[in-house]
Amino acid sequence: MTWVGDNSTLIWEQLREHLFLSLLPMLLGLLISVPLGYVATRYSWLANPLVALGGVLYSLPSIALFIVLPAIIGTKVLSAANIIIALTIYAVSLLIRNVIDGLRSVPEDVLQAAVSVGYGTLRRVVTIDLPIAVPVIFAGLRVVTVANISMVSVGAIIGIGGLGELFTLGFQQDFLTPIVVGVVLSLALALLADVLLVGLQRLLTPWARVNTPKEA
Repeated sequence: MTWVGDNSTLIWEQLREHLFLSLLPMLLGLLISVPLGYVATRYSWLANPLVALGGVLYSLPSIALFIVLPAIIGTKVLSAANIIIALTIYAVSLLIRNVIDGLRSVPEDVLQAAVSVGYGTLRRVVTIDLPIAVPVIFAGLRVVTVANISMVSVGAIIGIGGLGELFTLGFQQDFLTPIVVGVVLSLALALLADVLLVGLQRLLTPWARVNTPKEA
């Protein structure tokens, strides 16, 4: 506890960096996956290749991707952009299947009803398709968020890893406390993020909260 008190500033800085590096790629991945998923539902022949490509990209080792990206995109080795871009690639790889499945889950009669009352494509997608697809999309989003929080720590290998740098510090000093603090905070972040996403999903889908009658 003495070490925690003496290094509270360091812990807070690494925690903020960890949040930024894990949540920004999640948001970017969602923004990229939704239009890609919509295109794949409009042109069904694209769906399988996109899902297969996502599977291939997600199978790439994160350490290798963090190291190779600077040579590909021309960034500095110690740039946070490498982590953000790599985790965005992983996020899109995971989310694309959920977005496609979610948009495909919209009943055909609902789509026809929307068209018959004069809904344009953009209005229908935003007000009908996406809300119905929210549970499926959020299932993938929860996995992506927890995975990102976990993988950010790997970035400590190249000097940018949020709480992962506490692991490095602990190993270098042969001191367990920073490692324990990093593990506990990472787990707490993952749990908190998951709870918040579940709450947001419930907020976005009020029709799904069906009150079941109590048994006498």
